[in-house]
Amino acid sequence: MPLLEAIRVPSDLGITPVVYPEVFKSSIGIDVIHDGNWIPEEFLRDKNEQPITFEQIDADYTRERDWGACFVAERVAAALGIESFLRVNIARVLMDFGRFPGSTPKHLDHLHRFAINYPFSKRLSYRQKKHLLEQYYDRVSGEMEKLLENKIIKIAIHTYDRLNESGTVRPPVSIITRSIGYQNESEMPAGLFDPLYPDILGEFTADRVLRDRISLTLEKANIPVAHNYPYCFPEGSLEVRYQVWSFFRFVKDMFQADRPETVNNPSYEMVWEMLMDTNLRSSESEALRSYLHMFRTAPNGRREEFLDAERAYEAIQVFVERNDGAIVQAYRFSPSRPSSLGIEIRKDVVYELDPDGKPIRPRTQMIDHIAAVIAEAIGVYLSEDRSLSTHPTELLERVDPWYFAPRT
Repeated sequence: MPLLEAIRVPSDLGITPVVYPEVFKSSIGIDVIHDGNWIPEEFLRDKNEQPITFEQIDADYTRERDWGACFVAERVAAALGIESFLRVNIARVLMDFGRFPGSTPKHLDHLHRFAINYPFSKRLSYRQKKHLLEQYYDRVSGEMEKLLENKIIKIAIHTYDRLNESGTVRPPVSIITRSIGYQNESEMPAGLFDPLYPDILGEFTADRVLRDRISLTLEKANIPVAHNYPYCFPEGSLEVRYQVWSFFRFVKDMFQADRPETVNNPSYEMVWEMLMDTNLRSSESEALRSYLHMFRTAPNGRREEFLDAERAYEAIQVFVERNDGAIVQAYRFSPSRPSSLGIEIRKDVVYELDPDGKPIRPRTQMIDHIAAVIAEAIGVYLSEDRSLSTHPTELLERVDPWYFAPRT
């Protein structure tokens, strides 16, 4: 089974696509990373060669899976006239691609856990975990990176439980556009991504007009919506990582256009690899990162190589910071700056569940309704909202950090 699959949308769904400029169709990406059901056989035996049975993990599997997310994604794609959406086939109970690589301790809350999920994090051997990350997590990362390049709208479809841990009821839909670190600290957390990534870009991961257009359209269709509730994106989420990666890709393109002699220069390539190592998987990048920012010594025999990389990093830093950060402003208001947002839909809204939370059957009418409304909103955004002329006023000019991008 493929790790990451482009699921083709059936042509017989009977859905009439919304109308919006054709040029945008190849610029929209829809993905589902938590509705996979595949646990490879090699991970169904633990470190002691004892079988891991489905009965042992059934409750965790049921709780972790985003039931109905693929149905919604399929119909949103169909309503937008898109041929396919992306699905990670690995079951979330084994590996969560929306987290940084690592092994999750027991009782760690879902916003701070790592890619290898509990109880597999306890039962698998070191070699099994290493193999899982190298042959599954890394391969999904590489394929996803290629498929999402040049997308200006990335929509992640998720489903979540009806109740918070406190017992209060969650909204039928929540749209997520901010990381938990920025929500708590009002700045990007130190030590995760390179400090060249500016805080001004961390306030939100998507154009708020897109978020609000979807919200308004859903509310008008009698579907209540919340924003960044009951949680925000974890820093390891694909949406946050994609924002950081996209910025440094933009900087790289601009820098190399300004300094063509640096193209294919090993020192600069070493720095670019570090800056875009947003899933924190490269030990080579980690060594350079700790050398530059933790002032650690270079590996034995590589002092000159790391000094050259240090000089390359300083040149890139000067480029980013010159003219009062003009490159950052250029990226902020670039039409190619991507919007990446998560849409959480309550599981019981799109699926009929038994008292234990296990799925009985999808609520197809509600799925079709929600998907049609989301697609309608995206169509209006691309047809009307994105092209609106917005003029600075004397009261609030567009230098304010809350502006995302021009409507042109």
